[in-house]
Amino acid sequence: MVDSSATSGKAQVIVVGAGPAGSSTAWHLTQLGIDVLLLDRATFPRDKICAECLSPQASRILSGMGAMDDIEASHPAHLTGMRVRAPNGCEISGSFVGRHGYRAFGDSGIAVRRSVLDAILVQRASAAGARLVERTRVTDVLRDAAGRVRGVSVLDENGGTRELRASLVIGADGLRSVVGRRLRLTRVSHIPRRMAFVAHFRNVPDVSEIGEVHVERDGYVGIADVGQGLTTVGLVVTARTARAAAGDPDAMLDGWLAKHPHLASRFAVAERTEPVRATGPFASSTRRAWAHGAALVGDAADFFDPFTGEGVYSALRDGELLAPFAVEAATTDRRLSALALAEYDRARRAEFRGKWLVEKLIAGTVAVPALINHAARALSRRKEMADLLVGVAGDFVPPSQVLRVGYFARLLLFGV
Repeated sequence: MVDSSATSGKAQVIVVGAGPAGSSTAWHLTQLGIDVLLLDRATFPRDKICAECLSPQASRILSGMGAMDDIEASHPAHLTGMRVRAPNGCEISGSFVGRHGYRAFGDSGIAVRRSVLDAILVQRASAAGARLVERTRVTDVLRDAAGRVRGVSVLDENGGTRELRASLVIGADGLRSVVGRRLRLTRVSHIPRRMAFVAHFRNVPDVSEIGEVHVERDGYVGIADVGQGLTTVGLVVTARTARAAAGDPDAMLDGWLAKHPHLASRFAVAERTEPVRATGPFASSTRRAWAHGAALVGDAADFFDPFTGEGVYSALRDGELLAPFAVEAATTDRRLSALALAEYDRARRAEFRGKWLVEKLIAGTVAVPALINHAARALSRRKEMADLLVGVAGDFVPPSQVLRVGYFARLLLFGV
């Protein structure tokens, strides 16, 4: 899959990072006739720390990219909803298909290993015409005398350094984006300061088509079938709790599961198939998702908290959203290019502003046991309210439906 000729030096657009955000961006740009150079430090297929759950609405973009047949052929799991267990034992159970009248592109979400998903997406981008170069690490951005980005500096597998030129550089390189940091676009928040510990297990009892999140006073864990007998288990704790593990991710996850009786009994008979991997701290954002000659997509642009588990949809949608603005930015003069990228930033904020607010409210609620216990009591009694919240998390119910005063009033009333 490596196109060695791609390193000759020029492209209209360079996309840094070939995960879902980068592959989506590259695919959508090639559909608009743009010459794209797609760079990644890894070799595909490769694994990635992730909850591995895709919202029902993600299927719309995946179908448009022609990826769904290959994804279904990999035998993924299909999730019909989510269940959240609060520290007091109350459970919130919401379905993607509810009586609220909103429908997603598909009736279920997809849970699939990132090693499978990312390989399929990068193949779709390559088949569409993007020039993929693997095992290539971007170390810096190149700028002209006026400060406009004109390309990237890369370190290849042999240790050689080269300069690659482009009219536009797109950072799709994740939570600690080199592009974002070099352009001083990203900032890290200290609230919430959380770490994740993730692994796959086999033979976890009672795993179903409902994704699970178990919230406790010392963190929360997500559990989801991802097909072929594997279950993804992702623990999220504060950075302070993570430091107590003294650099032993296996002990962190295994010990946390064993500490909570309702989970300990299930995982006593389960088999972890690999070492636990850690990532974080989270909570990074951008003051804006563009600079002169550059733009950011996916986790490179922002990542708040993994609780809702819909980062893949946001990554795919960012690529789709950016593409028409990127075409203008890559093919016009400096002034019009800046206007196009600024318009992308406005469109992106308009698209996700409501969802970001819901995510922050959820993160704040989860962090306070009394609040999540109260919310769980209310939502366990009113399934239609739980369905709305799960639909917002699933990216097809407008966030305004749960940000209304009436929704919060009912939440307060039924939680008493």
